[in-house]
Amino acid sequence: MSKRLTTADYQRAATALGVDVAAVRAVTTVEARGRGFLDSGEPVILFERHVFHRLTSGFYSAKHPDVSNAKPGGYGPESQQHARLQKAAALDRNAALMSASWGLFQIMGFNHAAAGHPTLQGFINAMYRDEGAHLDAFVACVRTQPLMHRALVARDWAGFARRYNGPDYQANAYDTRLAVAYARAKGEASHA
Repeated sequence: MSKRLTTADYQRAATALGVDVAAVRAVTTVEARGRGFLDSGEPVILFERHVFHRLTSGFYSAKHPDVSNAKPGGYGPESQQHARLQKAAALDRNAALMSASWGLFQIMGFNHAAAGHPTLQGFINAMYRDEGAHLDAFVACVRTQPLMHRALVARDWAGFARRYNGPDYQANAYDTRLAVAYARAKGEASHA
């Protein structure tokens, strides 16, 4: 069984969100560079040490600044993210799982309910399943946030990026990257 998204998956999500497939593909391209799983079979994650610091009130920061730090950053390579998560999970499992962004759409663990999963563990299990589960979580997350949903429908990339990536979205040019990815996906669709 393939863990990859299919054309039918993209169409299903686009219909559920009231957008064209190119909009969903643009977010996919920007958020996880088009893949939700590592070669190891683990979902792509990014462990956010500053979120772990916040969720644990900085309790572990003095002894474990690599996984608990008030300052964002210190990510290291993609291949090391699960090791960082495991180190943090040994300190506080729930806070660690909530402090990582998961899968194809890099949804933060603390957003599990908005992503359609009442329990954190249910969300984590879905992130290990396949990219279709990642897509379903993305659709649920967007639909539970009307301003974000409206921005995506309107292709207001700055408005969408601000709500999806946070107020510092411009530092990583998320809005610009989304617009470029959308134009590329739209162009590919017209040549198909």
